[in-house]
Amino acid sequence: MGSIQDHRIRFFFEAVQRGSVRAAADFLNVAPSAVSRHISQLEAELASPLIERHRRGIRQTEAGEQVIAYYRVHMAQQELLMESIQALHGLQSGSISLAIGEGYIEDVSPVLSHFAEKYPSVELAVSICGSNDVLRQITEDEAHIGVVFNPARDPKIRSHISVPHPLCAVVNHQHPLRSSGGEIEVNQLKDYRLALTEVSHGIRQIVAQAEDDLGIILTPSLICNNLSLLKSYACNGGVTLLPAFMASDFKDGLCFLPLHNDAFSSTRTHVVTRLGRQLSMGAGKLLKMLQSEMKIFNTVNS
Repeated sequence: MGSIQDHRIRFFFEAVQRGSVRAAADFLNVAPSAVSRHISQLEAELASPLIERHRRGIRQTEAGEQVIAYYRVHMAQQELLMESIQALHGLQSGSISLAIGEGYIEDVSPVLSHFAEKYPSVELAVSICGSNDVLRQITEDEAHIGVVFNPARDPKIRSHISVPHPLCAVVNHQHPLRSSGGEIEVNQLKDYRLALTEVSHGIRQIVAQAEDDLGIILTPSLICNNLSLLKSYACNGGVTLLPAFMASDFKDGLCFLPLHNDAFSSTRTHVVTRLGRQLSMGAGKLLKMLQSEMKIFNTVNS
């Protein structure tokens, strides 16, 4: 096995991330043949095949997965080194990436404003996405920090703080469910116009868990990935399922009814990073600010 040329790994990494040699070439602004050549040379250096070709493009082999893992750690360490050297000169620069669920925009925004006021030279990049994509961005080092609703257990994820946020049935004040009294049975939701998030969202995954536990299927009238539409739908006579804090901007027009199922009462909000990732000084400071200043954590702890 010869020495490894790190610059070749980037060509391989981009091809795997984008699913094809051509897509990687377009992103890197080089010819596809250049990407293929670098991958072939990297395979020769490692004496192991790194990709498998299929109809839709390429995917990494088991050896390729090890190279991807190495590259992510290498890039994270390189970023940490650069920011550490800048810190020696008293510089407060660099960039921090966050991935958050849509329901946390209102709560995260003041923290970001406070951070930007203290560290104006640090660039903040925020991605708004569903729970699955938040976790993907964290595990693949696309984002430093994630704020996510009830993530699935993942050995690659570290949770720094979490608080309970039970799911509720959200309806307007005139809705018949208001007169039910006590907790709402999941089976009752079948009788009304139900709006749910897409399956990539943590909320929909909890609904699927409850359906499996009870042996029922809820058929929504509306499926969307926008919380504002879900809340408006409830205001206009429908039913949706949300943690109460996510609909606080509609609190005068909506009611939040508890649901009778452990799957709904045990849901939590988490602030997460990739397990083992050493955060830069700036990202570490932002992580601490999110834990101490986000209202949803302070409200529960007060």
